[in-house]
Amino acid sequence: MPYATLAPEARRIDALRLLRQVPAITELAMVDLSGREQLRVSRLALDVIGSGIDRSTEPLVLEAKERQVIYGPVYLLQESEPYMTLVLAGQRHDAGIVIAKVNLKFIWDVVSRIKVGEKGHAYVVNAERRLIAHPDISLVLQNTDTSALPQVLAARSGADPLLQNTIARDVQGREVLAAHAVIAPLGWIVLVERPAEEAFAPVYASLLATGVVLLGALMLSIVASFMLVRKLVNPLHVLHRGAARIGAGALDHRISIESRDELEALGGQFNRMAAQLQESHATLERKVEERTHQLELANLAKSRFLAAASHDLRQPLHAMNLFIGELRATKSQGERDRITGRIDAAVTAMNRLFNALLDISKLDAGVLAPNLSDFAVEPLFRRVEAAFANAAHDKGLRLRIVPTAAWIRSDAILIERILLNLVSNAVRYTPHGGIVVGCRRSEGVLRLEVWDSGIGIAQDQHRNVFNEFYQVAETGSDQGLGLGLAIVARLCALLDHPIALTSAVGGGSRFSVSVPVVAPGRDRDDTTLAGGGIVRPLTGRLVVVIDDDTLVLDGMRGLLQSWGCRVVSARSDGEAVDRLAEHDASPDLIVSDFRLQNDHTGIAAIARLRAHFGSDIPAFLISGDISPDRLRDAKANGYHLLHKPVAPMALRAMLNQFLKGRHSAEAELAMHHRGATEPASGPSP
Repeated sequence: MPYATLAPEARRIDALRLLRQVPAITELAMVDLSGREQLRVSRLALDVIGSGIDRSTEPLVLEAKERQVIYGPVYLLQESEPYMTLVLAGQRHDAGIVIAKVNLKFIWDVVSRIKVGEKGHAYVVNAERRLIAHPDISLVLQNTDTSALPQVLAARSGADPLLQNTIARDVQGREVLAAHAVIAPLGWIVLVERPAEEAFAPVYASLLATGVVLLGALMLSIVASFMLVRKLVNPLHVLHRGAARIGAGALDHRISIESRDELEALGGQFNRMAAQLQESHATLERKVEERTHQLELANLAKSRFLAAASHDLRQPLHAMNLFIGELRATKSQGERDRITGRIDAAVTAMNRLFNALLDISKLDAGVLAPNLSDFAVEPLFRRVEAAFANAAHDKGLRLRIVPTAAWIRSDAILIERILLNLVSNAVRYTPHGGIVVGCRRSEGVLRLEVWDSGIGIAQDQHRNVFNEFYQVAETGSDQGLGLGLAIVARLCALLDHPIALTSAVGGGSRFSVSVPVVAPGRDRDDTTLAGGGIVRPLTGRLVVVIDDDTLVLDGMRGLLQSWGCRVVSARSDGEAVDRLAEHDASPDLIVSDFRLQNDHTGIAAIARLRAHFGSDIPAFLISGDISPDRLRDAKANGYHLLHKPVAPMALRAMLNQFLKGRHSAEAELAMHHRGATEPASGPSP
């Protein structure tokens, strides 16, 4: 912007901004073309605007009009600080002149920080060969003349600074090694000096050390030549032969060298290596034997598990065949009702076994994750009491629940299943007396305890009762399936709730589960777990059922239609698409078997139907395969998985979950799990 167009206050603000950004400028003045001062801003005096002082006759102003940039001579302000005047004339015809007083003390601040070795330093000389910056400020204040110094003369001669690192004398007369650099616009010289003694000290030390090393190496080489001839050859042969034998597999071989030097130490290292290899080889063989034995035990356990499962499945299946044959030959309605009830009991026993096997499979697969929360124990005890009051009364047993106000932190559903299994087990194996359910506090935990006056368990059987299909009592009654306590143990391990057993033959049993105790909290609605039937109308819902088994399709279609659903059943996803075209509507729910014909899966079938209708239709899977892989596949794809045989109550609960809301369905599922819980096997706590 032209100088004449700037307002005085704007010029002053620009000048103040420059003083703030450049601390070395002490005073800044602006002069117009006629040489009249229009502005003066100073760190040491008051600012002046429009003074009009005539500065046209000042030599630097006159010279600046011709040369534009003038570097004034260095002078001492009040004999204390070096200063220099810088004059800058604008290139435009209407621009003015700027006069700045620069404090060179800041140069001293820079050079005083420059360290060259321990005693070296840097300093600056102006065009008149006077010191303007030196670590010793007193030399600057004395206006010291350096024109006689050889290094200054060499710099003034214009010699190449890279070739002029010369030995000279400094202002105190000491011998130094000096180098320089010229600041061209100002004609100043920056010189760096280091005492010659200090500069050459590393060279002298290096020469001395080199000489000592060379002399020592020469002496050592002479001595070593004699020693190697006498001591090196034979031990090397011993090492070579010993290493070859160890490498060939003779790990018990040891190298014997008595040279009392590095070769003896090396032989010892070979011996230690051989010993470690021998020990590792023996350890590896033991581990291989142990692993082989463990695999044999695992295979044996698996065979026993499958044999026991096959036996317990065959028992109710065999009974069902007998009852069905009897039913066909019986014409009495009363007898037919009795047989039908027995068939229903056999089906219930099979369902209990399948559910228990599924629980074991889920725990093995790691897909069952606890949902921890804080809740009161009393409602939990009351649900257990409601579940077994009638069964205990029918056997003439006293079932007592000890009231409590305690709160715990656990998974409400899983801890309830643990207690239901324990109490069911107690009712089953207690012929007379009673069962007590209560809790005790102990060191920050609450022990949930189930006592009974049953037949008891021998001390040597306490661990075995937690194994799958293990039973210790032969009472002639329904012994259960031998999975209940195994599930209890695994659930306790999953929740990190230690379980303990105290029992003796004929003296009853006590099971206790240690659960973290918490401070009582706010009462909450517990209707989800409280039990009670939940009936949700499903009338008019369009449900697609995909299964490659015709009997299953017929059974599912009849059951769903009895609940008011509209059903499209198909053996594949393609067949389902064709039949859905008749309804001209998107289905409300898809229920598919996991494994279909031709290696197709229910996951792929659901994906195709969703893509066909362009909607994320609710869906879940049913499978007769209880392997952990199926559980992981379903979970990885975000699907719920029910396992065949599916009880109608569980199926209806899942329908409600997807069609009516998750809250009510979870309550029905909780009721189903409590009703189908496998009683613990063996005599009970």
